Amino acid sequence: MLDFLTAGLVLGLSAGFSPGPLLMLVISETLHHGTRSGVRVALSPVVTDLPIVLATLLLLVKVSGYHGVLGGVSLAGGLFVLATGWDSIRTRPVQLDLPKEQPKSLRKGVLTNFLSPHPYLFWITVGAPLLTKSLNVGWTAFFAFVLSFYLSLIGAKIILAVAVGRSKAFLSGRLYLYTMRFLGGLLVLFALLLFKEGLVLLGLI
Repeated sequence: MLDFLTAGLVLGLSAGFSPGPLLMLVISETLHHGTRSGVRVALSPVVTDLPIVLATLLLLVKVSGYHGVLGGVSLAGGLFVLATGWDSIRTRPVQLDLPKEQPKSLRKGVLTNFLSPHPYLFWITVGAPLLTKSLNVGWTAFFAFVLSFYLSLIGAKIILAVAVGRSKAFLSGRLYLYTMRFLGGLLVLFALLLFKEGLVLLGLI
């Protein structure tokens, strides 16, 4: 269970702190309409991810006996995590020169996250395979991964909303950059584990 808890924390924090459309919307809402608006946007993955998770989980359950398919998915997940980790290591200060916009709601955050390719790529290549493995261990492992992932994902974005609400310089400071680079290093290690698992499933090692 500890492995799934750790995986959820690392993946969730990395996704929560990484620059992207949803994070930019969180920042924009915070700067223009206050911290509460940014927090509401940060909660949108709870709404948008459920159908994605269920669809990908159902698909993987159906192909669970095909080791070649699962091996390919694991290698694809390794590539996705490796690219995400490399981007995190190369993180630069986030520019906050954002245009003035009309107030947005949770619905706007849901739309932004739903139209972004990142949740689909993550759950198809990484998230759903981890969920199927956790189910083989037990429901405790399953909920450990899901809860740790979403608590860290949403928590990270809420922390950023509060930090940006207090100081616009936070995203250009050293603490944010060092955090992203540390998480990037952990993601690279996690990617190597996925590569190893994929090669084992394919019978190459």
